[in-house]
Amino acid sequence: MSAAGEEMHALVERLYPLCRSITGDGVRATLDIVSEHIPLQVHEVPTGTRVLDWTVPQEWNIRDAYIADASGNRVVDFAASSLHVLGYSVPVSRTMPLAELRDHLHTLPDHPAWVPYRTSYYQPEWGFCLAQETLDAMPDGEYEVRIDSTLVDGHLTYAEHVVPGQVPDEVIVSCHVCHPSLANDNLAGIAVAVFLARALAETVPYYTYRFIFAPGTIGAITWLARNAERIDRVKHGLVLACAGDRGRLTYKQSRRGDAEIDRVLRHVLAASERPHRVVEFTPYGYDERQYCSPGFDLGVGSLTRTPYASYPEYHTSADNPDFVSPEAMADTLAVCREACAVLDRNRRYLNLSPYGEPQLGRRGLYDALGGRSDTKQAQLAMLWVLNLSDGEHSLLDVAERSGLPFDTVADAAGALHGAGLIKA
Repeated sequence: MSAAGEEMHALVERLYPLCRSITGDGVRATLDIVSEHIPLQVHEVPTGTRVLDWTVPQEWNIRDAYIADASGNRVVDFAASSLHVLGYSVPVSRTMPLAELRDHLHTLPDHPAWVPYRTSYYQPEWGFCLAQETLDAMPDGEYEVRIDSTLVDGHLTYAEHVVPGQVPDEVIVSCHVCHPSLANDNLAGIAVAVFLARALAETVPYYTYRFIFAPGTIGAITWLARNAERIDRVKHGLVLACAGDRGRLTYKQSRRGDAEIDRVLRHVLAASERPHRVVEFTPYGYDERQYCSPGFDLGVGSLTRTPYASYPEYHTSADNPDFVSPEAMADTLAVCREACAVLDRNRRYLNLSPYGEPQLGRRGLYDALGGRSDTKQAQLAMLWVLNLSDGEHSLLDVAERSGLPFDTVADAAGALHGAGLIKA
């Protein structure tokens, strides 16, 4: 078990109790914890700000909520789980019979021990989420209902972390920070993003990597609205979610389907021989649909393990820290690192000696390969790079056409470049 996997799982466990939503102090508390691992630039966008076709809503915060029986016993208690309250519930303080209260209760009859996750962001409503078995045990009678929440003008909060690269062109890595106690759908993606940022910071990447921690939908839309003038810097991107369950990896392609990030993830997953699935883009899911909206049409795909809504625990209390594993998060992180390594080394070169095959031996290139276990493969990679270095083919093209590992091709290109036989 990797140390990174254990640390990511510990981060998930620490973030799990916080009550997050699309705005509010839960988002800020989450970002405060993330900032202990990587420095963040936090942005506060006022209520009423127009962001593309949307408007930043009022800020929601909650202090307490419960349903108490006639004896004062809390049969449903927000303090026990942030899932117990319908997200964005307006304040309420009433006593009412169970027959009336039922209209405001949400359960999962097919999974009677689980608590569902429900929200009402843009329509004033209140409610509670509880286990069906809890509801079944509630006798008819009067219940005290209290939700101590506020909906007032405030801010939408999101944050960025930038790993500087050799060029200003950017790769964005985006994850949502708006879900309450859901370990896989939300927190595992945050943890993988944090540790990917830390790993990249130990190198000097070619691209600049911008990590975006924002509420789902409205957060990504806000980021796009505030960065529209510099969006042409974004060359590649990846949305991370559902990153810690034990299912196989799933890559959802960008709207383009043939963006470089799509080809890189297909190659990395296939070459690794991991169990995986590659699926076509659909305008439903996580924030890839915002980055891939037709006006922006960015090359942004989505990496998950079991996709959203495809596992029973999705958006329920069963999506807890026990549902995600250190090994699965470590595996997701490894794929992200492998993909970044390919992106950073994938270049187009021009053969400076294109007439006939240059003599590699007298330049010491064959000798430089001595001792490698894959010497013949490395020699073949040099010949492939020379042959396809016409300014049109990338190293990924070379790897795919030759069937050689990308790292072997990139190493060959580095040796040829050092010998003055190709130029970028």
